[in-house]
Parts: sequence; C-alpha cells; structure tokens
Amino acid sequence: MTRERQLTDAFAELTDTLVRDFDVVDLLHQLTLRCVQLLDVDAAGLLLTDQQGRLRPMAASTEQARMLKLLQLQNSEGPGLDCYRTGEPVTCVDLAAGGGRWPRFAAAAQHAGFIAVQALPMRCGEKVIGALNLLRTATGRLTADNLHIAQALANVATISILHQRALEQPEATTEQLQAALSSRVLIEQAKGVLAERRHIDMDQAFDSLCIYARSRDLRLSAVAHAVVHGKLDIAN
Repeated sequence: MTRERQLTDAFAELTDTLVRDFDVVDLLHQLTLRCVQLLDVDAAGLLLTDQQGRLRPMAASTEQARMLKLLQLQNSEGPGLDCYRTGEPVTCVDLAAGGGRWPRFAAAAQHAGFIAVQALPMRCGEKVIGALNLLRTATGRLTADNLHIAQALANVATISILHQRALEQPEATTEQLQAALSSRVLIEQAKGVLAERRHIDMDQAFDSLCIYARSRDLRLSAVAHAVVHGKLDIAN
C-alpha cells in the first residue's frame, strides 16, 4: 500500500467519526498506530485531561508498561505537559543533551530506548484537551511534511472528540472525556483478565481485544466490559 493511500485511509478513518457513533479510546489508539505507520517515529502516545485538568494516558501505539509509564510521568513533568499548558508544539531532538527540564521523563525515556520526542497539542481554537507524543529511538526532529501531517491528524481527532455540540456545551466535553477515561480503566482491567487467563503478555491481550472488537464492529469498551464481567471469553 502506498503512503498516499495510507494517509487517505487515516483521514477517512478519523473523519468517519463525525457521521457515526464511535469509541473515543478506539479512535485514539488508531491515531497512535497511524502516526507510527505514516511518520518517522518509533512510538506514539496520547494524553487527555480529566475533570481536574490532569493529563492522563489515553492511548499508545504499544501497550508496553514502559510506554505507559512515560505517559503517566507527564502529569508532573514532560513535553506533553508543557505542550498542553502552552498549546504549542514542544520538541527535544536529543534527550541526553536537552532533557534537563524534564529529568525524570528524560531518564525514563532513554531507559526505554527513546532519544528524541515531539509533543503536539490537541486543540481546537483556544481549547486544548491534550497532547500527542511522538517518540524516536534516534536523535533528530520530524521533517516539516511529517510534522504537518502529525498535527493535521491530531486536529481531526480533536474535532471528532469535540463534535456534537461540545463547543456550545462545555459540560458535554467534560462528560465525554471522563467516559473515555473510565473506558481506559476498563480496558486495562480486561487486558489483565485476558493476560492471566491465556498466559499472554499485555500487548497480546490488547491486540486480542482490538481484533475481536473490529472484526465484529463492536466498541472496544463494550468488549472490555464483557470480558471483565465474565460475559465473554475471547479465544483467539
């Protein structure tokens, strides 16, 4: 598949949410996967704010604990937090040399094998709801074209989340984001259930949930709920 076709599919996937019901967590997970597929990055993670304005990890291209830890750290420090607070992109091309402003994040990122990071705001007008983190295992920055594509993907995802009168009714946005955070917790629980039941790792458990949901056109959160409450046994 050509890059142009992959790019078209990515935007079609995101804009499709504007005309139908969708699962926020599933949408954001697909966004992180598309970033790794389309851009010169090795991992992607997404942070959204909760009702108290704290950044929470919502999706990642890999469910490995090291990636989730990097996202969680940014509630107190990190490029994602700076990006969210300023509403502007944040770049560090070499965490070993320029990560002094986020010592804990920089150390954890390098331990996980990531050397450079780019954080992009998820914003619509003056409203910022989170940040997209793009990580590389080599020093350097995204090209201007890749940066433009990444921000465009983040923008479309933001519009999708804020859709359905959210801009006119701010409380609807808060409720939707809180529901997404609750879904994220439920998915984590379902991953644990599957991992223990089938003796697989958490990445494999998450992949099983996603495959089952997509192949049957079900919400990821609905499948997770059924697994956690013993109503569904995913065998594949």
